[in-house]
Formats: sequence, C-alpha cells, structure tokens
Amino acid sequence: MLTMTKKSQTLLDSLAQFTGTERYYRINRKCVITDGAKYLAEAAGAYWLMDTAASYLLELGTDDWFVLVRLLVNDSKAMLTLEDGNGAIRAHQDIGYTDFPLPEQIIYACWDAEHWVLMLPSEY
Repeated sequence: MLTMTKKSQTLLDSLAQFTGTERYYRINRKCVITDGAKYLAEAAGAYWLMDTAASYLLELGTDDWFVLVRLLVNDSKAMLTLEDGNGAIRAHQDIGYTDFPLPEQIIYACWDAEHWVLMLPSEY
C-alpha cells in the first residue's frame, strides 16, 4: 500500500480547493491551462506534465472534444495515457523517472473550438 507523505497530502488538499477558473494561461499556441492546472504545475514542479499532454493533444487533433489525461506513478516511474473518457487509450508514454509527488493525477482536456483547455477534474 502506498503511503501519502505530508507534502503530498497538502498538495491534494490544495488541489481540492479549485472549482472553476478565473483565468487561462497559455502554454502553446493551441493549449491553455486553468488556475488549478497552473497551481499543480508550479507546486509539483510539473510543467513537463502540461507540456507533454499538450504535445499529444496537438497530435490527436480535435475529433474528440474531451480527453482524459492520466498519470500513474510507481517507484519513481510513470505511465502517461490520454484516453477518450470511455477507457480507450488514444496515446501513451512510459516515463523512466519522475519525482511527481502523487501516485495518480488526472487532468481533463476539453476543446473549446479554439484551444485545448487543461484543467483539474474539480474545475470541469
């Protein structure tokens, strides 16, 4: 069983406070992140996660307007998957090393007809 560090629990508690967003932050020409996603990127040192998800979203195109981005961490390694929301994997990447503090993180990506918006599930 995975034990949660105090830092990890504090991060989870902080992320739970985000509902909706007041502002979008551009990470590339077709992707923006919300307040909560920006907080996650800064607090967990995980802008790499946003950038990686965004690069896959640009490759996938906009046939699906919703994509679930899932990061599973185990023993400092991770698997990143982009799913259609119904369990079908559209893209995946093995990550050889990460110090991401949580065992799992889900990010929603929604196409708003102009940008991919990456957000925490609580901001959906």
